[in-house]
Amino acid sequence: MSQPVADSFPRLHARTRRFTLGAPRGITISPDGGRIVFLRSRGGTDPVTCLWSLEGEEERLVVDPLLLDDTAEEDLPPEERARRERAREQAGGIVGYAADRELTRAAFALSGKLYVAELTGVPAAREIPTAGAVVDPRLDPTGSRIAFVSGGALHVHELGGETVLLAAPDGEQVTYGLADFAAAEEMGRMRGHWWSPQGDALVVARVDESPVGRLYIADPANPDREPTPVAYPAAGTRNAVVTLQIIRLDGVRTPVTWDHEGDEYLADVVWDAHGLMIVVQPRDQKALRTLTVDLATGATTLFDERTDPVWVEIVPGVPARTPDGTLVQIDDRDGARRLLVGGEPVTPTSLQVRGLIDADGETLLLSASEDPTSVGVWTWSPAAGLERVSPADGVHSGRLSGGTLVLTSADLASAARTTAAGRTITSHAVEPALVPRISLHTLGERALRTALLLPRWWEPGVPLPVLMDPYGGPHAQRVLQSRNAHLTSQWFADQGFAVVVVDGRGTPGRGPEFERAVHLDLAQPVLDDQIDALRALAVEQPDLDLTRVGIRGWSFGGYLAALAVLRRPDVFHAAVAGAPVTDWALYDTHYTERYLGRPAEEPAAYERSSLFADAATENTNRPLLLVHGLADDNVVAAHTLRLSSALLAAGRAHQVLPLSGVTHMTPQEVVAENLLLLQVQFLREALGVPIP
Repeated sequence: MSQPVADSFPRLHARTRRFTLGAPRGITISPDGGRIVFLRSRGGTDPVTCLWSLEGEEERLVVDPLLLDDTAEEDLPPEERARRERAREQAGGIVGYAADRELTRAAFALSGKLYVAELTGVPAAREIPTAGAVVDPRLDPTGSRIAFVSGGALHVHELGGETVLLAAPDGEQVTYGLADFAAAEEMGRMRGHWWSPQGDALVVARVDESPVGRLYIADPANPDREPTPVAYPAAGTRNAVVTLQIIRLDGVRTPVTWDHEGDEYLADVVWDAHGLMIVVQPRDQKALRTLTVDLATGATTLFDERTDPVWVEIVPGVPARTPDGTLVQIDDRDGARRLLVGGEPVTPTSLQVRGLIDADGETLLLSASEDPTSVGVWTWSPAAGLERVSPADGVHSGRLSGGTLVLTSADLASAARTTAAGRTITSHAVEPALVPRISLHTLGERALRTALLLPRWWEPGVPLPVLMDPYGGPHAQRVLQSRNAHLTSQWFADQGFAVVVVDGRGTPGRGPEFERAVHLDLAQPVLDDQIDALRALAVEQPDLDLTRVGIRGWSFGGYLAALAVLRRPDVFHAAVAGAPVTDWALYDTHYTERYLGRPAEEPAAYERSSLFADAATENTNRPLLLVHGLADDNVVAAHTLRLSSALLAAGRAHQVLPLSGVTHMTPQEVVAENLLLLQVQFLREALGVPIP
């Protein structure tokens, strides 16, 4: 581990990209288990990610991007910038790669240039000249060809040969080989082209964005620049039209046919040794259908169907098939999310399965939780059944191939560490001197998982103002047994607060019923759980001063923070709301309609979940700081600006901090550092908290 750097926590937090730089990630294992390839920067404050390999005891630097392109700033094509924003990628250099089946070669893009690296023998990387900037290059399984997107067109380069244009846009708003916005932002599908196992054809997504409404992201700090148009499918409006084509290397195309009007979302594509499968979903998300594809005709046949009267969750890693063709699925059964093999549950209802990570022959590697504050790694096979392969406590992830297990583990006592076959893969991530003073609690009739962080200098008997620090919404947890998950909360605690983090209804890890409790209301259940947990915790910890309660959050957490002071000023006395959704009709289709339905069909759900009625209500006015990046194309700045207008119209004082050039992420060091400092200053003044 790197030694602590002599910087303040806010600066170090910003320089290290939340202490993620320098940690190994993007791990791939060869089929024989003998070679491991991964990404890692050279240091904990170095944002340039390199490509590494590990064979036996020998760790080698395969590619250092600075030796290929030493320009100070990456020149990324717009499609790559958008892809990184959807992936929340904060580093630079080689942030992704694609390898062949045997893990002997890897392809990657750097500043829009295409490279291929040899992973065996003497490490070497060479540039493949292309006519335009390259996005998402992918080697075929045999390692002979690279498919990539450039200018919205799909190309294939034969190593040692020529580059062929395989599919060119046939309209101004058409692309081939890329993921649409809804898929990348909400479905976890970041790609739009897939090789056949033999490397002789691809299945390619054609995305037509012409039906999608346009938002225009302006840069008010530079009014001479034209606004950037973004095809953004807001709730209730039209999505991009996504279709598939099987394209052979000789250019022959076979359209894949299914009921596009009934199932307009393409959730996933799986092309394995048993054939081609696609996963599609209707607009209301009450079903998820796996279809097999006839490669000769493109016709599809229903293979598996999951349904639910509320919605069906898209779970990572499935569907998959075992070597004998048995279907592997994850579905909600008997109140739990369970692993199904051949249609039969093989995990108990006490285990909530979060996703399938790998299939190594008949052995399946899965992510699952018994206790929602821990995420474990398990294997299942017909011979051995279900076995835990990670410690019981903490947050763990892994990869498995050729019998080699790579395990990354973190807990409340230490930062993440990655091991492979008993050997530690070195992490260069900065290990901060900040050690959380944390206790975990289970509170109230809904057994709400809650973290309490106290100042490291605090002594019992001294009242402490409270700072609620939630995310609180679907698809994210904050109360986890991982030290680094609580570093920022601990820093806020050390500024003189008792920091309380609550995972309420709608958050994952507690099962389908808990997640679906926010159906048709993203406001009241979520807010009630924050209040219930706070009051129950105050009984256990009487030094919490409930006359001074602040709340801060970003994205859904920002929405929850603003909701709290507007709807319940009797409980919450100040809020910092970062990048909040304020009107759900302005957010995207796939996320919003899953929880609230379509605006025209469920207007009451949108009304009760909106902040605008609360802004107009005559209620006690509490200090509210709204923060928003003006370049945000996920939660656009119009959310904050419209809420500000509504508050002004109601005569309610508030503050707005616009962040010029900042997106939904805040990776810029100066912005990230000072944003923490400004929040503390605002909360101290609002709640009367002296500097400790």
